[in-house]
Amino acid sequence: MPELEQEVGSMIIETLNLDGLGVHDIDPEQPLFGDGLGLDSIDALELSLAISRRYGVQIHADDDVIDVFASLRSLSEFIRDNRQR
Repeated sequence: MPELEQEVGSMIIETLNLDGLGVHDIDPEQPLFGDGLGLDSIDALELSLAISRRYGVQIHADDDVIDVFASLRSLSEFIRDNRQR
């Protein structure tokens, strides 16, 4: 698993208090919502705030939010492509 995916996975676990889950328990292609990791819209808001604070990346309504939050991999790629350097 690439380093950024590990960081983002750890951030998801910490931000959402997913006790008992390790970063390697999250398949990078697994859906984050619904039948996948089981996150909901409140979780998305919390993650958006954590991403903004940690990476300086804003997720806006006009971004394809469904694709951004589709999986750990897609979220990590969005952060990588949009982070402030």
